[in-house]
Amino acid sequence: MFKKILIAEDYESSNISVQKALEDLKIPNPKYVNYCDDALSRIKMSLQEANPFELLITDLSFDEDHRAQELKSGQQLISAVRALQPNLKVIVFSVEKKEVIIEKLFNEQRINGYVKKGRDDVKDLKKAIRSVYNNEKYITYDLKIKSAERNSFEFSEYDTLLVSLLAKGILLKDIPDYLRSHQIKPASMSAVEKRLKEIKESLNINSNEQLIAFCKDFGII
Repeated sequence: MFKKILIAEDYESSNISVQKALEDLKIPNPKYVNYCDDALSRIKMSLQEANPFELLITDLSFDEDHRAQELKSGQQLISAVRALQPNLKVIVFSVEKKEVIIEKLFNEQRINGYVKKGRDDVKDLKKAIRSVYNNEKYITYDLKIKSAERNSFEFSEYDTLLVSLLAKGILLKDIPDYLRSHQIKPASMSAVEKRLKEIKESLNINSNEQLIAFCKDFGII
């Protein structure tokens, strides 16, 4: 199991979940910081001392206060850390649930695990730490299920446009006029209604309002 862990988190309530998870896993002497700049300084120092951290657990959002910071988000911290210690294992612990953001964290910033803050986050964190230690990727279960649902239906540009128009408050009856004015086909009311119905049925969604919320949650619009 990991012997040297760094936690970057600015809220004490969230730190309690991390502390409990690490205590249950019997991981000794984890280091806690409240600012991204401090986290990066700790990592630099550990490398200089030839005693590097093995795992970074970080939030994504950090509230600004009286202290000026160069690194203002978990994403910026991860990028800076990757430049210094490319192989450091990273678990993100956040309330963020938009799939497009989480996918970027895995694909572009090469994080190893993602845990959503919530009711069972202590149990989730322990699973994530064990998985990452064993060189496996980990993502909170309900996000994984939603991702599978999302990936079972691929939105075309036309689909995304229809939902975006609804989200902007354009009435369904006015969408055909918009499509015709922009020379987008199909533009008939029957075609628009049929396509929206197909999307909702594929995603097991009942209303346009739910469809808009779904698409916002996943960063589709």
